[in-house]
Amino acid sequence: MAFGGFNDNQNQAPMADINITPMVDVMLVLLVIFIITAPLFTHAIKVDLPTAQSAPAPEKPEMISLAIDRAGKMFWNDQPVQEGELASRLMDAAQRQPQPELQLRADKDTRYEILAQVMSLAQNNGLSKIGFVTVPGKGAGVK
Repeated sequence: MAFGGFNDNQNQAPMADINITPMVDVMLVLLVIFIITAPLFTHAIKVDLPTAQSAPAPEKPEMISLAIDRAGKMFWNDQPVQEGELASRLMDAAQRQPQPELQLRADKDTRYEILAQVMSLAQNNGLSKIGFVTVPGKGAGVK
């Protein structure tokens, strides 16, 4: 239905033309707002900041990788290690400053008992930073 004159002889078909006048009005208003506000963003306040020296950032602690395969064999940074030797290595690592982080990489078929013993041994020897290394896979969400 077209708006316009009072002539009844016109075709009553809907108007097919797009009226872009309101869109042009909005764009002009936005352009004026942008022109007015743009200079405000380039204005900077000059400040003479003081200089200061600080201590260097602390070094990141080393990471110890302890891998456990499904048979229960352990590997300290990819080197095989015996169970009796593990306690002394953990004690030596706990004495270092900063204390290293122990990353446990266990096979998914490793018995929980072995993992619990290794974590207990690490804590008893003074290591407090223990983490588990996993591989993200598809369907990683909890069901």
